[in-house]
Amino acid sequence: MAGGMHPGRSGRSLGERAARSGIAQPEPPVGGAGARPERARGRHCWVHDPPGAPGVWPGLLVEWRQADGGWHGRVTYAVAAPQGTVLVEAWVPAALLEQR
Repeated sequence: MAGGMHPGRSGRSLGERAARSGIAQPEPPVGGAGARPERARGRHCWVHDPPGAPGVWPGLLVEWRQADGGWHGRVTYAVAAPQGTVLVEAWVPAALLEQR
């Protein structure tokens, strides 16, 4: 994605961009898996200080949803744990996500 980690290019988080886009909440996919392949692509992102895992973790943004509290992204990210690397899938507030 253009403009990823270059300071000064936009300065806005993914959450801010989503909120300002003016686009309504996306429709759910119709017709089962493969019906809308463009929605199946994930986007790389950084997950900042998710619950239980302080730090910045590389992630994959899978989808967006809008709730009363604002936009949330469904992300998967890997965190280091005492027993080894753990893969997490969670809905994370957009303010904690950064375009990679």
